[in-house]
Amino acid sequence: MIQKIFTTAIACLVAFSCYAQRQTDEFTTKSGKKVRFTCIKHASIQISYDGLEIQVDPVGMGMKPETDYSQFPKANIILVTHEHHDHFDHAAIQLLRGSGTTIYTNPAVHTQLGSSRVMKNGDKVHYSDNITIEAVPAYNTTPGREQFHPKGRDNGYVLTLEDLRIYIAGDTEDIPEMANLKDIDIAFLPCNQPYTMTIDQAVNAAKIIRPKVLFPYHYNDTPVNKITLQLYKEGIRVLVRNYQ
Repeated sequence: MIQKIFTTAIACLVAFSCYAQRQTDEFTTKSGKKVRFTCIKHASIQISYDGLEIQVDPVGMGMKPETDYSQFPKANIILVTHEHHDHFDHAAIQLLRGSGTTIYTNPAVHTQLGSSRVMKNGDKVHYSDNITIEAVPAYNTTPGREQFHPKGRDNGYVLTLEDLRIYIAGDTEDIPEMANLKDIDIAFLPCNQPYTMTIDQAVNAAKIIRPKVLFPYHYNDTPVNKITLQLYKEGIRVLVRNYQ
C-alpha cells in the first residue's frame, strides 16, 4: 500500500510553495485528498486535511518569530508533545480553540491546561474513521542530557490520515523504540544538541524509521543541510524548511 501511495501520490508533492507567507508542502492521499504541511516555526506545524485543521505544538507571541494565532482558523485537533515553553503555549491554544477542538497532550500539559485528552506513551485513539493518533516515546538517552526529557514523560505522535502515516518525534534522541515505527511516510525529526539529536543521531534515526520524506525541525542553528548529504543515497527525501 505504501509503495502505491508514493508512486502515484508523492509525485504530486509541491516541493516548495508559499501559503500566507509561510512554506507549505502538499501531499496527496490514495483517495486523492490533499494534506498540506505549513511550517510555522521551530516545532510548530499546521496540517490541513479534508477541511480539518491540525496544529502541532503551537507557540505564539512568546517566541520569535512571533505568531498571531488569532489570524488562523480554529483547530479541530491540537497536539502538544510536552510542557516546555517552545512547545506548550496556553495563550496560543486558547486562540486556536473552538467549540469543536480536541486537544491531545501528555499528562504534564494536561495538569497545566486543565482541559485536554491525556495520552501516555503507547496510547492510541481514533479521532474519526480516517484519522488515528498514537502517542510514542520521546526522551533523552545521552548521559548528562536525561534531565531535559526524561523517559516516559513526553510524547511523540504518529498521526495517520487515511493511508498517510506521519511521525512527529517531539524532543527526543534516536531511541530504541523507533525500530517499532512502521510504514512511516513523513517524519519530523528534531536536531539541536544537547536537547535533542545531533546530526549523526538524526541520520541514524532516519535510517531506522526509513520515511519517504524527512523534515528536520526544531533545529535552531544546527546545519541540517548535512542531513541531506548523508541521506542522499538512502532514498529518503529531505526537505529543509524554516523550523529554526
